[in-house]
Amino acid sequence: MLKPSIQTFLQNKLFAYTGAFAFLIAAGFAGISIGTIHVPFRDIAFLLSHHLLGTGLDGVNPTFDNIVWKIRLPRVLLAGLVGASLAVAGAAFQGLLRNPLADPFTLGVSSGASVGAVMVLFFHLSLPWFGSFTLPIISISASILTIFIVLLFAQSIEKSLKVETIILTGIIFSSFLGALISLMIALTGEELRQIIGWLLGSVSMRGWDYIQLILPFFLTGVTLLLIHAPELNAMSFGEEKAQHLGVNVQRKKLIVLLAGSILTGAAVAVSGTIGFVGLVIPHLIRILWGPDHRHLLPLSVLIGAGFLILTDLVSRTIISPTELPIGIITSLIGAPVFAVILLRKQRKGRGTA
Repeated sequence: MLKPSIQTFLQNKLFAYTGAFAFLIAAGFAGISIGTIHVPFRDIAFLLSHHLLGTGLDGVNPTFDNIVWKIRLPRVLLAGLVGASLAVAGAAFQGLLRNPLADPFTLGVSSGASVGAVMVLFFHLSLPWFGSFTLPIISISASILTIFIVLLFAQSIEKSLKVETIILTGIIFSSFLGALISLMIALTGEELRQIIGWLLGSVSMRGWDYIQLILPFFLTGVTLLLIHAPELNAMSFGEEKAQHLGVNVQRKKLIVLLAGSILTGAAVAVSGTIGFVGLVIPHLIRILWGPDHRHLLPLSVLIGAGFLILTDLVSRTIISPTELPIGIITSLIGAPVFAVILLRKQRKGRGTA
């Protein structure tokens, strides 16, 4: 256990936000700097200043411009947006369902989004008027449909909608949807490598176009969740108490589920299936800085973004020049954490029995 003075210092919100911003910036600079060709931090700062503020490039190696602006910076930004999306969605689902095991992966939302995205790739779908936005729109629609099917199925099993029943139902649907994806892969010809590579999760070889795809959905989802942080606080004490506090529980629950599904679907559309980010990051932040969603959600955005940037850095450097799919790294980290959370939850349950 930490000493009370250290605990109080760590839980100070100014320290929390300062530390989270510093972590994100350090992760971003590391992600841009480290690679086959090392780019000094000083040159990165000059290049960013040149492109954003129009300053000069005196003393900067011209080859660094393409490396930073066209390859590494969009990759780092995309990893950050995906990590932030999955982490804040996981934090919202955990608060809504009052269970640390709830996240887009365990609830089946990621699998639903994956099915939608694989269908786009498999059938070469393109919606009229939407063009390149076909992939995230169908992926988001599939994730929203999945969460509502999971809830309806769980309610048919148990009308009280116990959290354990919802999570078990989500895992069952994840397995079923995974089988559908495997079927499409088995029937695939030329697109096999593309689909499998996409399913393993990656932000490699994605340019500025992918950032444009995810950004509007990211802003929409995060804004909705931040606005409803006080309601999430109320609902974390139970639906009856929230109703007594004047919260329209059904309406707010629907908005939170929609926002979380939008974030998950958009993230899956641009990066593939990356598991456990929405489980690990909110759980860590809740331990360090408490369960208040007014701070938990924005901190999840910052820490989740930095975490996935560093995870992507590991995935492309650990066995360089070969790249590992980022989803493999997050699963290697997330699966043991999932097991620890499950064991702690079971021990708490025995303690209160």
